[in-house]
Amino acid sequence: MDPREEGTPVILPPSPSFEEIVRQSQEACDALSADDDGLKREILAHAGNRWSLGVVHALGVGGTLRHAELARQLDGVTQRMLTRTLRQLERDGLIARKDYGEVPPRVDYRLTELGRGLLVGMMPLWRWVIDNAADFRDARKRYDDTSS
Repeated sequence: MDPREEGTPVILPPSPSFEEIVRQSQEACDALSADDDGLKREILAHAGNRWSLGVVHALGVGGTLRHAELARQLDGVTQRMLTRTLRQLERDGLIARKDYGEVPPRVDYRLTELGRGLLVGMMPLWRWVIDNAADFRDARKRYDDTSS
């Protein structure tokens, strides 16, 4: 019998312990210069906000989109906030803007490789939130019930 028909057993490396993850996290923080730490905070502050993640998701799913197409996909975003968000994401290299120089104006946005990396990197966190949504709701209810 051909061994490929049976499949190759997959041997996964052991998952790191919580303590090992904390140690690695501290090492990463210790390795950051003051400038890197500030950059990390700025990028996490805006890349982790509702509209930035919405834009990254929309471009990841929809490919290249125009401003109006993005606005339709982000329920509740104002034109000003969307423009501001797009500029921040472009400044950090997460999206690319292409202005065709036409009248009326035509501008497209797409994810860069860095932006795709953000989307891929956020998936475990989103999955964790989804998987634990009921626990979050229960904790909030308990807190609200005891705080009233």
